[in-house]
Amino acid sequence: MLDEAQFRRHADQSVEALKQALIALEAEGGFEVEENNGALNILFEEPSGKFVVTPNTPVRQIWISALSTSFKLEWDEAHGQFALPKTGEALQPLTARLIQQHLGS
Repeated sequence: MLDEAQFRRHADQSVEALKQALIALEAEGGFEVEENNGALNILFEEPSGKFVVTPNTPVRQIWISALSTSFKLEWDEAHGQFALPKTGEALQPLTARLIQQHLGS
């Protein structure tokens, strides 16, 4: 398991990279991204909704609250990224899939 400093470094880098990727897609994506105390909020107007991406330091996971579900990503040392243990989906592809599901595209 990562120590707290390692987790924070990896989580900060991962969430920042996700934020930058989402900001680049905001205009055409149908959503808005806001950062709030280290968490990312992805806000949708139509259909209305909100996703929250939050680092959870005590358990060394990044949580995505989306589509009435909590997705808990763990650090995958072999691939150098946070990924969903069940599917192996990394943070950015998983977030993109969830956004597409929400928007119905």
